[in-house]
Amino acid sequence: MTTQTMTTTNTTAASGRYPRTIDNGDGERLTFVGVRTNADGCQMLEVENQVQPGSGPPMHAHLVQEESLTVEQGRMGYRVAGGPDRFAGVGETVTFARGQMHRFWNASDEVLRCSGSVTPPGNVEYFLTEAFASMRRRGGRPNPLDAAYLIGRYRTEFAQGDIPAPVRVLAFPVLRALGRLLGRGRRYVDAPAPIGR
Repeated sequence: MTTQTMTTTNTTAASGRYPRTIDNGDGERLTFVGVRTNADGCQMLEVENQVQPGSGPPMHAHLVQEESLTVEQGRMGYRVAGGPDRFAGVGETVTFARGQMHRFWNASDEVLRCSGSVTPPGNVEYFLTEAFASMRRRGGRPNPLDAAYLIGRYRTEFAQGDIPAPVRVLAFPVLRALGRLLGRGRRYVDAPAPIGR
């Protein structure tokens, strides 16, 4: 991490205390270390992740946040939409700009460990906590009803590059309505309000 002066906030709406670890059951474990304020006065969510060989999130974008990852162990592969595969080794930092469609994965035979931050935090902790929980329940990709809800509610903050536009525009509203009819919305009764760009 940088040597900037940081102060720690020990509470979060999602859990009450840091650190807090989530696991998607599909090769990714993410620890929310804490919300910090850097020397410039910007809030950032500090994270650590462990990714099993070959695993990593699909193409996505944080529409209001910058994501930065420093490789602590292993080798990280990453791609920005439209660009070639690139790689980062121990000590190297990769930063994905706000709105930049990207993905990363473990490109080594050992566990990939990274430390990093998301600036500003926004709803990334809630969004990932719910997405990882859905993946664990389903054993892989999130349940379509959960994905439709989360991506629809937080569309001003997050975008998934692997979901075709017709599915997002036509199928997801139907799935959200079906989820409400089936009572799935109760799971999200305490969902924080989305933030705009």
